[in-house]
Amino acid sequence: MFFSQAALSWLGVLLQERFGHEFILVHENNSLRLHHSTAVGQIIFDNLFAAFHQSSSDFPCREWNAEAEGYQPAIDDLIPVPGLAALPSRLIEHKEQGTVIHYDILGLTYWMLSRLEEVGRTDLDNHQRFPAASSHAYKHGYLERPIVDEWLHILGQVIQEVWPQLVLKQHQFSMRVSHDVDAPSQYGFKSWSMIARMMAGHLLKRHDIKSFVTAPYVKLATRTQLNSADPYNTFDWLMDVSEANNLKSAFYFICGGNHPNDGEYQPEHPVIRNLMRRIHQRGHEIGLHPSYGTYQNPELIKQEAERLHAVMQKEGIIQNVLGGRMHYLRWEQPTTLQAWNDAGMSYETTLSYADRPGFRCGTCFEYQAFNPVTQKILDIRIRPLIAMECTVIDSVYLGLGITDNAQNKFLELKDKCRKLGGCFTLLWHNSYFDEQKAFKQIYKRCIEG
Repeated sequence: MFFSQAALSWLGVLLQERFGHEFILVHENNSLRLHHSTAVGQIIFDNLFAAFHQSSSDFPCREWNAEAEGYQPAIDDLIPVPGLAALPSRLIEHKEQGTVIHYDILGLTYWMLSRLEEVGRTDLDNHQRFPAASSHAYKHGYLERPIVDEWLHILGQVIQEVWPQLVLKQHQFSMRVSHDVDAPSQYGFKSWSMIARMMAGHLLKRHDIKSFVTAPYVKLATRTQLNSADPYNTFDWLMDVSEANNLKSAFYFICGGNHPNDGEYQPEHPVIRNLMRRIHQRGHEIGLHPSYGTYQNPELIKQEAERLHAVMQKEGIIQNVLGGRMHYLRWEQPTTLQAWNDAGMSYETTLSYADRPGFRCGTCFEYQAFNPVTQKILDIRIRPLIAMECTVIDSVYLGLGITDNAQNKFLELKDKCRKLGGCFTLLWHNSYFDEQKAFKQIYKRCIEG
């Protein structure tokens, strides 16, 4: 048996969220039958794929021409078909017993959204992350396609054929922007010895007199609030841009850790408390950015979540929803996911690859989380991250630089989300505006409209 009863229940929840109707899934032998809760008829998936229930990236992938069989693709005529070594003469057939789909669409949905592919993997990068380069999606060229959404788009058309009386839920494109606060100030929380070394670098290596003078000034001025001369103090500008586009920014704060990659600030510091209060007063969101060493340690994630709660409570900040993202996008599936759930968080938005942008979960829709090891539906929701600025721009990753190519990559991904009525999620650090004008122009272009 491929699907547990819990997995079938979870898939039912996902289908109801997507289509706005209650469906019943029945597993019989090597097939899966989809029934509507009140209408007569069925859709049969008669070719279930065992690899969609394993932690593996080693299986074939073909392409299916949707229009050739009379279906309207969302993005491109040719849709990747992970798992099939050869295509049948027709992928979708109308038979006496019901409409038969000779492809395991729901198995693909389960495998991608549960991130079962990543469980127990050892082919990790230098930060112990499962990289895009190891994924089936990257190897077969569909990482920049919301593959699950594309197939559910086709399934929606089959549903309309089988149950033409049903009015399916329509989704509207949206966008979410978030900012990991790794460094709220370039100089304010550094030691004077570090400031001296930075000043020497500004003067002797870069001949940058302005930064040479700014460093000690900002250090001295950062006592109860960030200084306007601080290059990393882009918070009000980010909120201005979000408000101009009817968006809310989410700012995720580090609340612990002692690794060199962790933040140099404490959330209880008056500067950070004032910053949080200002963000809240302007109607934007505060969230958690668990420290570098927490991704395998549920207790630490819980402690840091409680620390953030305590600071927010002291500042009178009340949010109905509290979520965030892992520092450095470090993630171990399902350990990290379960930890977020057990810490009582509302949502989690780590799941993008550091080395390549795109659809790590195969979707641009938020969804209920599922633990593929315990086979349990979780309370927390996953908001897939589609693009992080340094993933697209930095030379160690995609390396497109501050160019039209980088801007176009962001806009291409955004357009794919728009075509499916999904959500384009963008991460841009407050400290990633070194070349102020060029960086800000790209950022503003990405979130307009």
